[in-house]
Amino acid sequence: MRLPPIRPILPALLLLATHVLPAQAPPAGALEIRAVAARPSVRPGDQVVIAVVLEHRQGFHTWPNQPVVPPEFAGVVPIATTVTVGALPPGAELRPMQWPRPDTVTVLYTGAPVPLLSYVGRAIIYVPLQLAPETATGTVRVPLTVRTQTCDERICYFPQNVELTAEFTVVPAGRNVAATVNEPELFRGFGIVGFAATGSVPAPPVSMNVFGWSFSFDPGGAGLALLLLLAALGGLALNFTPCVLPLIPIKVLGLSQAAEAPARLRLLGLAMSAGVVLFWLAMGGAIAFVAGFTAINSLFQTVWFAPLVGTIVALMALGMFRGVSVWLPQGLYRYAPRQDTVGGSLAFGVMTAVLSTPCTAPFMAGAAAWAAAQAPATTLTTFAAIGAGMALPYFLLTLDPGLIGKLPKAGPASVVVKEVIGLLMLAVAAFFIGSSVSAWFQTPPDPASRAYWWIVAGFLAAAAGWLAWRSWHLAERARPRWTGTLIGVVGIVAALGLGRSLSSPGPIAWVYYTPERFAEAVAEEKVIVLDFTAEWCLNCKALEAAVLHREEIVALLAAPGVVPMRVDLTSDNPAGSAKLQELEWVGIPLLAVYGPGLGYGAPRKFDSYTVQMVVRAVAEAKREE
Repeated sequence: MRLPPIRPILPALLLLATHVLPAQAPPAGALEIRAVAARPSVRPGDQVVIAVVLEHRQGFHTWPNQPVVPPEFAGVVPIATTVTVGALPPGAELRPMQWPRPDTVTVLYTGAPVPLLSYVGRAIIYVPLQLAPETATGTVRVPLTVRTQTCDERICYFPQNVELTAEFTVVPAGRNVAATVNEPELFRGFGIVGFAATGSVPAPPVSMNVFGWSFSFDPGGAGLALLLLLAALGGLALNFTPCVLPLIPIKVLGLSQAAEAPARLRLLGLAMSAGVVLFWLAMGGAIAFVAGFTAINSLFQTVWFAPLVGTIVALMALGMFRGVSVWLPQGLYRYAPRQDTVGGSLAFGVMTAVLSTPCTAPFMAGAAAWAAAQAPATTLTTFAAIGAGMALPYFLLTLDPGLIGKLPKAGPASVVVKEVIGLLMLAVAAFFIGSSVSAWFQTPPDPASRAYWWIVAGFLAAAAGWLAWRSWHLAERARPRWTGTLIGVVGIVAALGLGRSLSSPGPIAWVYYTPERFAEAVAEEKVIVLDFTAEWCLNCKALEAAVLHREEIVALLAAPGVVPMRVDLTSDNPAGSAKLQELEWVGIPLLAVYGPGLGYGAPRKFDSYTVQMVVRAVAEAKREE
């Protein structure tokens, strides 16, 4: 029998000697395991969730429940993390467990660094139980056995079996149970797995962080009303983002045509409001029911969405100019979205909501992120609240026909306003089409081209220049003539500055995200400032210019031990999207700060932030434990 050559098996022998053979227990405190029932008291027939919490000390990790053995460790049989549930009350059923997503650590089992998927930091396993209607009252103790193998960067220790008990009280069926949740932060990541959308499953707390104002609350009962209110406020704020503002004057001008008929005006306003709400309901439905659609930005990662929106906006814009007719197939004219018709107002409402998708608003992102992990009814209700908040100004505007009736309906001034708005809409169209073309030529993780911003800036400058030119020639008095001209000149300068700023890669030397680059930075215990962005995300651009490009932040991100890392989601980026989902977020912008002072499993997350917030988060991430 011919023996295999020795060189190929040296790594395996070394791995066996350093990784498998050491039959010693892990150091004290390397891993602490406990079990916590979600609620202290439940009723017969209720649903109960037990959190099995694995707390790893820094530098230690455990194999996940479905280990992935790297090719370098071929032949090694890992010890998967398992949870075995003992005797349950009569009639109770164990439902599918929810396992945490493993992180990437770097190990040196063969002497060379190798990335390995493992549980690190705080990892929580959720064990759902369904009690039977005839469950007896009294204290229930559920025994659990957790089998793990703790490792550090050089060796894995002897496997351990840890016996735990989770305890709760079953009260009579007719009694009210407290809405309190034991250690609510433990159940924030629980999604309803194998459960119906009823019973006493604790909804995870909702966390908000809006420009430094951080708070969380239980969404049950009155908390749900607060959540819907915050979602509606987020929807309302969408009207003040650069995505929607250029469209509002068009609708106001269209409504002014119906101002003489109050009933007609209210009907059109109601139709437009319904269009806004319908779009956001569709977004909630897609997130709740469509596999693979996990965030609003999923729209922009399809090849047809942004070009289609840009084309529609461009056609709308061309209709704002005198003597310009857009010829379409004859059959399409019966569906033409005229703003003085119910169908047209409904379509205009949908388009207004569509244009808001590149922007998120304070409160909206947190509410949407929480809702995306809930039962479909809760998801739809939350997204309907976002739509209702966004639609509210248009509905209220139509309740006062006198206000709209004061707008000029004819004359040179109204013509100039329409033409300027048309040029602004062409800038919006150039943004949507340009960002999609940029995505077509992008190869993640490399960044997308920003050259199209000069076209956007050109239309903005044209709108400002046209306002200055027409104001100078049409205004009969000196004051409005000079005012319009000055606004136009300032607008031209601002547009050119915007083009220069947004087309530039900026002063930060970004490292573009891959799991390997992230794992390398973690292995070196560096602070990672992870920025999720995309060319179509206008709020990302605003935060980049207002915060990240400030001198103190640029210097902070260039400091030793800090890695500025960027996830570009302009086009389909599976690794980047998976990282966003890992952070339990549904949209961008998002800034996540990791570091040894925070632990790499629980970063600071912000969808809106200031210079001071970034500085403070980086300082916390650097702090030694």
